[in-house]
Amino acid sequence: MNFIDKIKDFETIDLIKKANKLSLKNNFLTITLERAIFLSWWCDKGNCKFCYMSTQKNKISDPKKAKRKINSILAESELCKRLGWNIEFLSGGYKSFTTEKIKKIATDIFTISNEPVWLNIGITEDLEKYGEEIIGITGAIETANPKLQEEVCPSKPIHEISHMLDRSKDLGFKNAITIVLGIGETPDDIDYLIRYIKNHRIDRVIFYSINPHKGTEFENYPQPASLYYAGVVATIRLTFPNIEIICGTWSDNLANIGILILSGANGITKFPLFKMFGTKYGKRVEKEVYWTGRKLKGTFTDEKKLGPPESEFNSDLNKYLKRYINESLKNKFL
Repeated sequence: MNFIDKIKDFETIDLIKKANKLSLKNNFLTITLERAIFLSWWCDKGNCKFCYMSTQKNKISDPKKAKRKINSILAESELCKRLGWNIEFLSGGYKSFTTEKIKKIATDIFTISNEPVWLNIGITEDLEKYGEEIIGITGAIETANPKLQEEVCPSKPIHEISHMLDRSKDLGFKNAITIVLGIGETPDDIDYLIRYIKNHRIDRVIFYSINPHKGTEFENYPQPASLYYAGVVATIRLTFPNIEIICGTWSDNLANIGILILSGANGITKFPLFKMFGTKYGKRVEKEVYWTGRKLKGTFTDEKKLGPPESEFNSDLNKYLKRYINESLKNKFL
């Protein structure tokens, strides 16, 4: 019986046990806190049917107003460094920033964090313009079912994403893909995902569960069952023992964290950092990791790690650091 049959036959507990054993054997003992840093809330495509940005295109009269201030982005990256959080990737909708501007932002973040960053900026032909400030390129595949992907993300053809990833690998970068679970795929589609990972030399898979945003076609969709989510993750861990797996869950589904880690996740993501820091929700994240027997890289509760409101790198960041620190502290008793 293969992995897909086991998921369909609800034998996920066996999968999880085997995935956990493999993770321990491979010394995957540290769990990272990951944070995507958004560059803009505008996307020129704006028609992925589950995406929050698809609800904004008709509301924003001037796309420039949706761009974040550069110093705000850099201050956020400095605070992530202080707290021990990894930057999951830099993300921006199509045509939100030029390649030159994105490269400059990535270079400045590299200076702050001393770590190259991942990019998730859509299909781009300008990969050769990036250098040591970038560790890898993320292709937003979004679903493991190619026919569903064509329907849900009509302006992001898989063959174009695949071509970008193949060029990325040839240029010496790492490759990642994003997969959203709960938008209509089935366990049978895992076979396609496995082939895709092999064919395009994927180093990192980032799983999310659907977040039903109001105003999208998916606003009334339930998030996927925790055991289904865990079964998919365990299958990928067992098929690709050394791949990096990041799992996203939402603040209303924190109980997923423990089981996803036992299923093979190396990191967790999709948290509103400044709203959850020091709260019962932040504490819950840390407890979920603790009870898996893993060590957490970074903190969701140690306010001393927030540090002073003065930047170590650029005084122009100070007012943004102060704002983020204050926002992180104001909810600590909730």
